[in-house]
Amino acid sequence: MPFGFSKKKSSSGSGNDGDDSKPQRTGSASSTSPSERKSQNGRSKPRGSVSKDDKKAKGDKKAKGDRKAKGDRKDKDRKDRDKKAKDKARRQKSEAGRPNGPGAVPAGSGGGMATFRVPVPSNVRPGEEFQVFAGGRIVRVRCPHDSRPGQSLQISVPLDEISNSNGANGGGGLSGPDLPPDSDNVTKIPNQDLREGEQPAYMVKIPEGIRGGQQFPVTIQGQQLTVTCPNAARPGMSVRIVPPPPSDSPPLDRPRQPQRMANPNKRSNDKTQMFEVIVPKGVLPGQPFALLAGGVRVLVTCPKNAAAGQKIRFNLPIGLVNKPDGPKSKLAEIKLSYDKDGWTRTIRATDMKFQWTRFDENGGVDTATSQRFDDTKSAYVLKLDFHDDHDKMRQGSVSLVTPEKGVVDSNIKSVTGQELVSYQDIANAQNKSYEDKIQWFQETCSQLCVEWNEGHMRMNVRREYLLSDSMEAVMSLSRKDLRKVWRFEFIGEAGIDAGGLAREWFELVTDEVFDPDMGLWQTSATNQMCMQINPASEISCPEDHLIYFRFIGRIMGKAMFDRQLVKGHMVKHLYKHILGWPVMFSDLKDIDEEYYNSLKGLKDMGADIEYLYADFTTIEETLGVKRTVELVPGGADIDVTEENLPEYIEANLKYRLLGRYEKQLNELLLGFFDVIPEPLLTIFDFQELELLMCGLPEIDMDNWKENTEYSGDYDREGPNHEVCGWFWEIVSEYDQELKARLLQFVTGTSGVPAKGFSSLQGNDGNVRRFTIHGVALETCVYPRSHTCFNRIDLPIYDSKDELEEKLKIAITMAATGFDIE
Repeated sequence: MPFGFSKKKSSSGSGNDGDDSKPQRTGSASSTSPSERKSQNGRSKPRGSVSKDDKKAKGDKKAKGDRKAKGDRKDKDRKDRDKKAKDKARRQKSEAGRPNGPGAVPAGSGGGMATFRVPVPSNVRPGEEFQVFAGGRIVRVRCPHDSRPGQSLQISVPLDEISNSNGANGGGGLSGPDLPPDSDNVTKIPNQDLREGEQPAYMVKIPEGIRGGQQFPVTIQGQQLTVTCPNAARPGMSVRIVPPPPSDSPPLDRPRQPQRMANPNKRSNDKTQMFEVIVPKGVLPGQPFALLAGGVRVLVTCPKNAAAGQKIRFNLPIGLVNKPDGPKSKLAEIKLSYDKDGWTRTIRATDMKFQWTRFDENGGVDTATSQRFDDTKSAYVLKLDFHDDHDKMRQGSVSLVTPEKGVVDSNIKSVTGQELVSYQDIANAQNKSYEDKIQWFQETCSQLCVEWNEGHMRMNVRREYLLSDSMEAVMSLSRKDLRKVWRFEFIGEAGIDAGGLAREWFELVTDEVFDPDMGLWQTSATNQMCMQINPASEISCPEDHLIYFRFIGRIMGKAMFDRQLVKGHMVKHLYKHILGWPVMFSDLKDIDEEYYNSLKGLKDMGADIEYLYADFTTIEETLGVKRTVELVPGGADIDVTEENLPEYIEANLKYRLLGRYEKQLNELLLGFFDVIPEPLLTIFDFQELELLMCGLPEIDMDNWKENTEYSGDYDREGPNHEVCGWFWEIVSEYDQELKARLLQFVTGTSGVPAKGFSSLQGNDGNVRRFTIHGVALETCVYPRSHTCFNRIDLPIYDSKDELEEKLKIAITMAATGFDIE
């Protein structure tokens, strides 16, 4: 009999939450009438003639029967009372650790009904049934009509039945016939000489349709494992794996998590391969240069005893250079074919860490960027230095450093020190499509997630005090608690969290913290759809504004970790800061275009700049009160001249991108990296990070077309122009990701206004509709964007194929600064 999906607590069986003081009696507990009681006591006058002896014998017999019936009723009543007392004690015991107030506590099991959470398999449609192993037995579950593969369902199984099925295992363990059978393609290797504690090995046959690098599920010893097919293997071949020890508790008595992958193709990072290369011309001893080794871009430092033209040797791990063959994503192919000058993440051969490197027009390392500030080339990355490794509240500080100093580890280790992700895994993931990146990221987070048996958290909050309760609960947790499974409950409301309450909680909390009225964030001056940190947040929350930013960072990280979404879109440079991505002078334009243009105009003044009588200070105004802020120590005494103008622009860049809200951003990043390891983010660009955190938007193509304006060479014909017709045909065929990237390219964010494209705003706060501006092909080869007023410059191409190619290149390369003005 299948168990259906239940969204509420069960009100039947031993799990009844009704009034225990008024139990309904059944069987012999039925009542009798007054006349029957008189007859039973012999007090009513009998009908007809009866002798005295017969009456006495009959009375004795009747009294004996009455005493027996009365004793039976007492025994039955006593058994009923004992059973109800046991049920009540069981419920009280299960709820003993459940607090009535807000906070985060470890979750306990249910009452008379055991609750299991199971995911819908990928091949199951709504209305179909599938089998799961719950409570020591196989149960059939019917997928609800409003559910889809990947969603978690909740089933309830009576505790008595589970106890009977677990019986001898005393505590829910599984053994012998209680375990589900191994998969058909699994064979245990016979006659193994195993030491104490070792697990037996199995041969697993690769199913049809599985290629090298892909994964497939198997069941071994009652465990559902994921096996990665070796690169050189093919369907029909068998691979040898050693599964992890089986768990001591029912495998489905928790939200299903991907098991640690049993990977027979495990690489050895200790083995290396030697490469020999000639030092390029112009490279001095101690300077770095980049090259391709085994298809991987590597940064090599010229030895101090070598010179240009000489041969040098270096070693790289075999796992890094032997990258698996397979189709690359379209974005990866475009980047390989149309790689422009700019900052690129490379792997340092000395310590196998990621480092940003800028290449010149000849493909060499541009060392000039590390010298004096150049507003067209120089960049900075945000670096977070941890001062301690406290489990609950780590301390650290952020700073802007030159990109070559923004080094990030290229591997991820578990709490036990075991390597979960290597530099090869990350390097391979960087070339995946966006969807494949998301899948890889989520699988890695599942491996970092604390197992359900090791503990999980119940978040109890009051809806009327949602933000304060949530902040206190989250900030009371350790870093390990942040990677546990969370279950939510709104105090005073009935409901079991099977995923819906978690989504609601993340949506409500992030919507409230990003509300400008809260005072922590404010809308961007150039894009009303984006939020930026309020430098004056201390005025709104004088006592705890920094705690709230640590809380926001943890929520953003936990949302990514648990596949939830954040309501607020941030300004572009904040996504860059989270990723440790280079920021340049041009990023000021997205923050304050007027300020950016005024700084840029100073370069044209030459020696006349001294007549401005400017110094290294800036004016901050808060609630009508102005104050002077020094951009550098002693800045009030340093006059701006033509000679020190680059340093003045550099100081303004650092202040606008970090200095104004350094304390707030420091706390936000400390909270974020309490959950997400920094190396895990190196596979994304800042556009992908926004899509991952905020989700792909639902775009109404008809609404988009209706609220689009045309200018330039398209002004007369508008949507009837041949190129504009091609444009909409191409965009209509895009998937959600590419449509969102096009929005990011033109408007600066993937967000769509609540009222549709008719209310799209520009940097001045006025309505600036999506605009297609026609330009001659000689003006620009690729489409260009003007995010300040939501305009795309679209050249008049000769064919639809050419338009499709150039448009895709432009929107996918926007993260590297490709042809953006």
